[in-house]
This record gives sequence, structure tokens and C-alpha cells, in this order.
Amino acid sequence: MLHKFNICLIPEEDGRWTAEVPALPGCVTWGNTKEEAIERIKEAISLYLEVMIEEGKPIPDDQSTFANVEVAI
Repeated sequence: MLHKFNICLIPEEDGRWTAEVPALPGCVTWGNTKEEAIERIKEAISLYLEVMIEEGKPIPDDQSTFANVEVAI
């Protein structure tokens, strides 16, 4: 079954990238490149969902959306 989730990619000061899934609390990983972080978060999501299924928990629908906002200071 195919599940879609939004991910957040965050560039770190050391050049690495952090990837997290807002709809799956604690589902976070990193990579040396953005592409590596994306591949690793796919693996992390799969493992996260496997545990949810094993524990009989429902897989959530990702209701998150992202928007850019500008703030003047």
C-alpha cells in the first residue's frame, strides 16, 4: 500500500541535512546531502509504519501543509 507524507528538510551548519516527518512524531534522520537525507527518511518512514502496524495502531493521514511567511522586523 502506498502512503504519502510531507517531509521537512533542514540544512545544518555543518553541511548535512536533517529530514523529519511532521505527521510521524520522532521520525527524524539526516544525510550528508539532501538526496541522502531523502533516501534515509524513506527508510525511516517504512520502519516507523511497520512498528505501527505491528502494534495495531492506525497509520495517520498526513494533514500537514507548508507555507512560507514573511515577517518584517
